[in-house]
Amino acid sequence: MDPIAEAAARRKQNRKLKKRRKTKPRCAPPRPPKRRRKRARRSTFASPYPEARRPRAGSAGGRAGVVRGRGEVDSPYAVDSARKRRKRRLKACTRKRKHKRKPAKPRVVPQAPVPPPPAPPPPSDLRLSSPIAVYSGPFGVRQAERLLWRAGFGPSPGHAEFLAAVGLHRAVAALTRPEGPPTFTGAPPVYKAYELDTDPVIPIKPVDRYGHDHLWFLDRMIRTSQPLVERMTLVWHDWFATSNDGVGDQELMLTQNETFRRHALGRFDQLVRDVTTDGAMIVWLNQDQNAKGRPNENYARELMELFTLGADRGAYTETDVRELARALTGWRSSWSAEQLYHNFRFDPTRHDAGVKTVFGQAGRWTWEDAVRLCVGHSMHPSFFVEKLWSYFIATPPSASDRQALESLYVWSGYQVRPLLEAILLHPDLYAGQRLVKPPVVFLAGLYRRLQRTVDREDLIWQSDDAGQRLFYPPDVAGWDDTRWLDTMTVKGRWELVRRAYEGRHITGTAINAYSADETPEQALAAARAFWADPDLTPETLSILAAFAASSVPDNLTGTNRNRYRAWRQNALRMLIYASPDLQTS
Repeated sequence: MDPIAEAAARRKQNRKLKKRRKTKPRCAPPRPPKRRRKRARRSTFASPYPEARRPRAGSAGGRAGVVRGRGEVDSPYAVDSARKRRKRRLKACTRKRKHKRKPAKPRVVPQAPVPPPPAPPPPSDLRLSSPIAVYSGPFGVRQAERLLWRAGFGPSPGHAEFLAAVGLHRAVAALTRPEGPPTFTGAPPVYKAYELDTDPVIPIKPVDRYGHDHLWFLDRMIRTSQPLVERMTLVWHDWFATSNDGVGDQELMLTQNETFRRHALGRFDQLVRDVTTDGAMIVWLNQDQNAKGRPNENYARELMELFTLGADRGAYTETDVRELARALTGWRSSWSAEQLYHNFRFDPTRHDAGVKTVFGQAGRWTWEDAVRLCVGHSMHPSFFVEKLWSYFIATPPSASDRQALESLYVWSGYQVRPLLEAILLHPDLYAGQRLVKPPVVFLAGLYRRLQRTVDREDLIWQSDDAGQRLFYPPDVAGWDDTRWLDTMTVKGRWELVRRAYEGRHITGTAINAYSADETPEQALAAARAFWADPDLTPETLSILAAFAASSVPDNLTGTNRNRYRAWRQNALRMLIYASPDLQTS
């Protein structure tokens, strides 16, 4: 360290200490204002009475006594006693008051009411049809939990038990066939400007405030009564990946999100039509720059490669990309500093009305024909079935299952619901490999289990650290689900659990009142009960049991016996939900 800087830092520290020592006596009179002392002029006049000078108390001339008056001299012992009395009086006056710091109030987050479970449609003996195998094993709470994680955002308290009681077919129908508009239970999403406890809560602003579009969508996942609709909205958001980094308008992104929600379980060909005319997609893939004589191939390429046919399957050629781009010409938009991109419309003067040859078929194709040609392609059903299947089941379908689902998809007129019901009834969903939960699905399920609502703005950055920021997919291919878990995102998921658990942990006076006789076995059982007894592997249970047995010393006395056991309980709850078993379903 630089000696000059070190000396400056030392002087600054000394000034702080000196300032800290100075205290004004509480019982002393106020000090008179300081007056500038005038320097006395040196006089050349000699006093004729030098012997009249009085020596100061304690000075060399006053050791034998102090002149009090004419001819009166005090004893030196009396002088010392008076000096000691003055010191004691001054010390008593300057004694600092010890202000007792009030203990911080523990933050208590109120529990939100539980949203109603998905209501199964009548009749009570409903049986869904499926062209492929149907799960025939026991359908209990564990199987209902997996269904709710795969087709929603995990179980709210009591939901898994409810669906287990109605049976597999009615449980699936409760998710795929919701009646009426969704309801949202609990307080609407809010935030605090500076995240301080004293700050007032403010309703979120999904259109105007940066990042609040993420909070808005996350809130719908947490509080909705139709979880599969929101889950399919998330699936389409990943399927037709559009990022606000390229759009720059949250209102357009929210409008697109509503389009996905409107077609969550409907016809896929109609969804592609509406996405093609969507303002956010037009800006994102430069459709407004695709005009006659200067075609832009961005949307034409992604329409085939990512949305309908798939890459490297031999479904199309580069010539098909160029010709399809010509068919998609004609879209334009307006822009202003106040409204940004708006007034999206089809302009016939910008459309290439010439003959195009797409997939070997020649014609004066328009943008509507482009959608029809892609969805009607012979290789589209296989692409659609495999991609939709991958969102719900870890292993790919067998050849026979894929062919049966392709036929169902085409026969139904490209309907999503019949295909989805067959997937949710399949044995591989309940007895097959586990799937890693996407970060926002993990977070929404955590909040549903804790009965919490969106009340903090930092959920935006924490979700981003965990690997998924809504409305900001990494590229046009969406999120890579093979990278959900790595060294950085695991830390982000831990932070999600830690912050969500705040307000539910044992703190304050509850720590000292916690049971001092809780055994490690009882502690682990209580922590599992807190999370409604989640499904944990034997390996995870043995690690948690070892931690519970070794985390509290045996030689504790007094309130430390209570405190350490309370802290152990908090740690066990955190470790359970952050364990590998709860990162998958």
